[in-house]
Amino acid sequence: MQNLDDIVARAIGEFGQAHDPAALENAKARYFGKSGELTSLLKGLGALAVEERKAAGAGINAAKVRLEAALDARRAGLADARMQARLAEEALDVTLPGRGRSLGGIHPITRTWQRIEEIFGSIGFEVADGPEIETDWYNFTALNNPENHPARSMQDTFYVDHKDSSGLQLLLRTHTSPMQVRYARMHKPPIKVIAPGRTYRVDSDATHSPMFHQVEGLWIDEHISFADLKGVYTDFLRRFFETDALQVRFRPSYFPFTEPSAEIDMQFADGPFEGRWLEISGSGQVHPSVIRNFGLDPERHIGFAFGSGLERLTMLRYGIDDLRLFFDGDLRFLKQF
Repeated sequence: MQNLDDIVARAIGEFGQAHDPAALENAKARYFGKSGELTSLLKGLGALAVEERKAAGAGINAAKVRLEAALDARRAGLADARMQARLAEEALDVTLPGRGRSLGGIHPITRTWQRIEEIFGSIGFEVADGPEIETDWYNFTALNNPENHPARSMQDTFYVDHKDSSGLQLLLRTHTSPMQVRYARMHKPPIKVIAPGRTYRVDSDATHSPMFHQVEGLWIDEHISFADLKGVYTDFLRRFFETDALQVRFRPSYFPFTEPSAEIDMQFADGPFEGRWLEISGSGQVHPSVIRNFGLDPERHIGFAFGSGLERLTMLRYGIDDLRLFFDGDLRFLKQF
């Protein structure tokens, strides 16, 4: 029988030279495999006398224990080497500053939205919200828009290729005025409500966006005059811009849903827009036909409505000259607010 000490020494040497788990398993097979050296010695025990068999078997088992210990040690060494290599590869410089999570901010359009709700809420106006996919009837017909009105054309309106359950054409609302009709048909006078929200038109340039925001206002009662409109909206502008140093004028205009109608302009006494008249809103006394579509009697109920663009108000408040900046997602711009 071969000298066990020589076999053990040779095996331990091969185990130590194995540089990866596959090489180590190949070295193990040369000693523990079906034709391995220790396996062959165990198979030869049967040819020995009983006394020799016991002594030889004890020696082989002792050698086997030593080699298994060497195998386990080498496996652990290889695993540790792999771990150290991975740690070195994925090492982090703990002296570098950590990646902090910056706090988000409120979008400037949202700031304007919240400010408008706060101002009108302080004088008793409710806030109404409604669908952005609207019917042709609520968006146009109920607001006294004639069939041939330009806003009904595909050039201004995003139409949806479906109709509602009543067979009415669906579209993306072009203003939040439909909420005036919806709200008035669900509430009894006096009605004081604003309807801020997203609206959509086929338009895009430095001062227009296919998606934009509006706020519509409505006050209906038995004795609401144009003077109330002038007082409410003038007060709103001075509170919104936090200055009394501005002039407000109501310039005669035409809208199918109001009669009489007026464009509202304002003029700053200082700042980047000093001396310039700027159009800020459309407004007027609610048309009798629209009052009827509210489900009310125009001989008894009267009131005013207005519509303002949130982007326009925000641009004037912060001195911004390109509406597209609001929606580009550029943090350098948004962080200013």
